[in-house]
Order: sequence, then C-alpha cells, then structure tokens
Amino acid sequence: MIKIESETLESAYAEAASQLECSVTELVIEIVQAPKAGMFGLFKKTAIIVAACKNTQDSEASKEEIKESVQKDEKISDELKAKELEKSFSHKKEEKEEKEEKTHEYEQFSEEYFDEDLPSDTIVAEVKEEINLLFENLCFNINAIEVGMYDEDTLLVEFSGEDAALLIGKEGYRYKALSYMIFNWINGTYNLQLRLEIAEFLKNQEEAMDRYLEGVCENIQRDSRAQTKVLDGVLVQIALKELRTRYPEKYVAIRSTRDGAKFIIINDYNGY
Repeated sequence: MIKIESETLESAYAEAASQLECSVTELVIEIVQAPKAGMFGLFKKTAIIVAACKNTQDSEASKEEIKESVQKDEKISDELKAKELEKSFSHKKEEKEEKEEKTHEYEQFSEEYFDEDLPSDTIVAEVKEEINLLFENLCFNINAIEVGMYDEDTLLVEFSGEDAALLIGKEGYRYKALSYMIFNWINGTYNLQLRLEIAEFLKNQEEAMDRYLEGVCENIQRDSRAQTKVLDGVLVQIALKELRTRYPEKYVAIRSTRDGAKFIIINDYNGY
C-alpha cells in the first residue's frame, strides 16, 4: 500500500501502478484529495491517492488498510489544523494584549506627563527660548519672536519685523505650514492650543471673516439655516469658531465638496 501525490489523478494512477508493478486495472484506490486547478495559480490542489494491488492475497485487508490510512491522514490533518488554529488564536490574543498594554502605558505616560501642570510663565519662557533658537538663522529680517498666553488653553506666538509678511506666503501656504508645525510641537509637549500671528495676518483674516459672516447671519435669522461659501485654510477654522460661538444651540459643521474644498453649514439639530 502506497500514497501518491501528483498533478492529476491519471498521473497518480500511473505512478501507483508503476511502483506496485501491476496494471492500473488491478489497483485498489482511495482518493484522498481531488486535484483543483485554482485561479491565476491560487488555491491550486494536487491529486492525492492511497493505492494497493488487487492481486495480493489480502485485497480486502488492503482495502481496510487503505481506509485506515485515509482516516489516519485525515485525523492527523485535523489535528494539525486544530493546532494551527489554536496557535493563530494564541498569537492574536498576545498581539491584542500587547497592544492594550502599550495603549495603557501611553495613556499612563500622557497622564503623568501632562499632570506636571507646568506654570504658564515657565511654558512661555521655554517656548520663547526654543522658537527663537529655531528661527535665529532664518534668512528673513524679523524681530525676536514674542510668546505669551492668549487664554488659559492657548499659547500666542507672534512674528513681526521687516520681512515677517514673507512668512505668510502666497495665499497663506507658508502660514499654514508654520502653523501646523508649531501646533504639533506645542500641543504634543504642553497640551495647549496655538494662536499664530504673523504680521497681523490672523487679525486681518478675522476682521474680513467677521464682515463676511454678517450676511450669513442674516440668512440664519431669516431661514434658520445657511451655509458659507467655500473657505480656504485658516478661514474655515475662524468661521467655525465664530459661528459656534454665535449659535451654540445650532448644528454648525464643516462639509467638503467633491474636490475637497471646505464650507460650513448651519442648521437646527433636529434637521439631522
């Protein structure tokens, strides 16, 4: 009795007959696995058979041996699958526990870090020293960068000087980049928000937005709902903050067009 694995059943039969030195018609065969072509080379299966020669005196015994062999192979296969499944579950459980442990450590670290509750004057002094050191070799002619507390949750960073306006860039692209960079540092280190002022750019933007929002507010008073025009960069956040302050009882949220442009909608909560 032998076990043969081949690409097709026909080739498996031929191989079995060759090894047992008998014709294919004299074989007692049990098909363990039928071949499968798969798709694009995936999920392909070979043919597996267990065979014995009929001409042996114990052909019935051979059949019984084949059956026992197949059952044994299936049992071993099932045991291997069960072990692999158990191993997979164990691995996933370990990964989950490790992830939860890291999350817990991070949360614990964050709590311990931010619980230090540094005095505002210490934070201001540290940021002022480090940000001036960061920009001291800048090719632009700017004054010393001023740092102070805008409110209890927000740090004010001010750039001024002859070339300060050049840090804003066309359509504010440099302002956005600097704001993003400095915010990630301030928020990640001190858990504070940032108000970045460069050559009164933010102040001018806020004043222009206040004038624009007057018309939007008139629409809200008349229709109980409105939406802004498409707004760019910092204007979205300025408008969002101002509208939420003016209408705390309404639903005020940012929406995007198909091409990614931003605008703000104002509506009653029961409309959503």
